[in-house]
Order: sequence, then C-alpha cells, then structure tokens
Amino acid sequence: MSPLPPPLQTEQRTYVRAKSRLLSYFAGCDYYRLSSHPRVLQALRTGLDRHGLSVSASRLTTGNHRAYGALEAALTEFFDAPTATLCSLGYTPNLIVAQALAGRFTHALLDARSHGSLQDAAQFLDCPILKFPHRDPAGLAELLQRLSRSRPLVMTDGLFSHDGSAAPLADYLALLPPEGRLLVDDAHGAGLLGARGQGALEHAGVPRDRIIQTLTLSKAFGAYGGAVLGPPELRDAILERSRMFVGSTPLPLPLAHAAGVAVRHLRAHPRLRTRLQDIADRFKADLRAAGYSLPDHPGPIVPIVPRDATDTRRWEQRLLKAAIHPPLIRYLGGPANGYFRFVLSSEHTPAQVNALRTVFRELAPD
Repeated sequence: MSPLPPPLQTEQRTYVRAKSRLLSYFAGCDYYRLSSHPRVLQALRTGLDRHGLSVSASRLTTGNHRAYGALEAALTEFFDAPTATLCSLGYTPNLIVAQALAGRFTHALLDARSHGSLQDAAQFLDCPILKFPHRDPAGLAELLQRLSRSRPLVMTDGLFSHDGSAAPLADYLALLPPEGRLLVDDAHGAGLLGARGQGALEHAGVPRDRIIQTLTLSKAFGAYGGAVLGPPELRDAILERSRMFVGSTPLPLPLAHAAGVAVRHLRAHPRLRTRLQDIADRFKADLRAAGYSLPDHPGPIVPIVPRDATDTRRWEQRLLKAAIHPPLIRYLGGPANGYFRFVLSSEHTPAQVNALRTVFRELAPD
C-alpha cells in the first residue's frame, strides 16, 4: 500500500509548514485562498454559533434548514442557473445526477481522462459506457456516428485539473443528437473561468439548456460540499430518484453558511479573477520565453512531468533550496512516477512568483 504523503500545515494563506520549514505553496486548488479569508472564517464561526453543527437528518425528512436554501439561492444567482441542488460532498454531484437520470439515456460517452467521479457516475446510468479520446470532438463524432438513434449523455470535465485545459463544449454541443445531453463536471472551472466566473460554460460561450453543470465548493470558493445546476425537472428527479441525495445528511451547517459568504464574496470581487488571470498569463509567458513548450490553456496550472527519477530529485532539491514546497503529485491514472503540478493563486506575492520563475529558468530544458 502506498503511504500518504507527509502532513502539511497551511500558514499565511500561501505558505505551508513542512518538517518545521516554512515553504511557499504552489499547489492545491484553493485558487483565491478563500478557505482562509477572514470573512469566510468569521462566517464559519457565526454559522456554528447561530445554527449548531448538524441537522442530523435528511433534507427530505426534518433536515431542510434555511441555511441550505440560502446557499442554493447564492449559487443560482452566481451562475445564473434555474436551480441549484446542494450536495454534501464535492465528489457526489455526478453520482446523484446519474442516479436521478438512470435509464433515460442509451449510452454514456466519457472523455478518456474524465474525473473519477464521472467514471463512477456512469455506472449508475444503466446503459453502455464508451470512451472517446481526450478533448477530441472528431473522436466523439466518430463514436456518435456508430450509434444509431442514440440518446447519449456526454460526460466531461469542464476544466481538467491535470494541465488546466478546457473541454471544447461548443464542439460537443454541435455534435449532440436532439435527445442528447452534456454533463459537465465543472469542479475546477466554476468560479474560475469566464468573465463572471460562471465556469466552463461561460468560457465556451454555450447556453445551459442542454447542459447539466456540477461543481464543488472546495476549489474556487474555498469551502466544502458540491452542487448540481440544472432545470427544475432535474431537481425534481434528484429529490425523487437519487438515494444518495435522499438518504444522506447534508453538509454541516457552519460550512453551508461559510460557503454562502464565499460565493457572494467572489461575486462581489471580480478583481480576484482578473488578478489571478494576470499572474498566470505573465508567468506562462515568461516560461515560454525561457524555452518551455506550454499549450494555451486557460487554467492557472503548470504541469511538469519529470523524465526520470534523477530529474524528479533535481527538481525537488532545487525547489526546496528556494523555499518552495515541491508539489509532486502521484494520482490514480496519472504518470506512473508522478509529476509536478504548480498552481498559481490570486494571493501569491510577486516575490513568491518570482522565486518560482527563477527555479523554472534554472531548470529550463536545453
């Protein structure tokens, strides 16, 4: 069994303490560091004092607290969505949707690199599961051409966390047959992509009438839990058919209260998004100038795959020398020996970004 990595203690929002050393932290997906924002932390304390810890019941019995409705209202306003249905975990929205819609589609068509929650959700749909090449409209088109009179559910991430790339949603929608639908796991795109932060749909310039958008609150919003955005009939189906939703206790009340504050804060402060975009754009431009071949992806994520174990050690040693935590990721389905995934945030200081830029320049490819 692979051991868990050593524990890290977050400090000063953009640092971690590891083995007594304070290191700059370019990892995780708390893109605006809202998990440590004073207003969000105060909301957590206020929620605990005002509401207690838990409703200790399903929302369909005696656990439908007003804090959940307030958070759902904040999400519908932020994303301009017809309804938002809160889920207790960020991993579960896709599974809840699949339970609600089981038997309604002839095929589940998954991007080959789709998130594990989408792959798990497909098992609930009660239909054949097929995969198409990663971010490849032509591959999806070829697959659809082989399926006669299909009613597919195309399933994809909105923003892929391994490299910051976005799904070509407009191309997928153009290929869908009339009864087809698109399920977009927008865990990383929600709050990050688009002029208003509404996610991969806004980034792609597509309407949501044939799209189900799911999200987590633990990334851009720095909180916890997840949600399903979609039409009223989808919400009705969830309440009627999803055992995972009906039979679970919703997220703790202080977290729901804090998440609502985080959502409203991000909506009221668009400068956070533009600041992060500026930081990411300048950083990527500098790396390209230093000889790195970086695709034009919208996410503030820069992956580096080491050539071998020696290369991995060289990067780790140089990062630690610069007082930067080495974000070596060993993730199910990723490179066998892991890879470095650097994630920029709106709260990193110029000095921190410059230190990371210096490391990249010193280790630039020949």
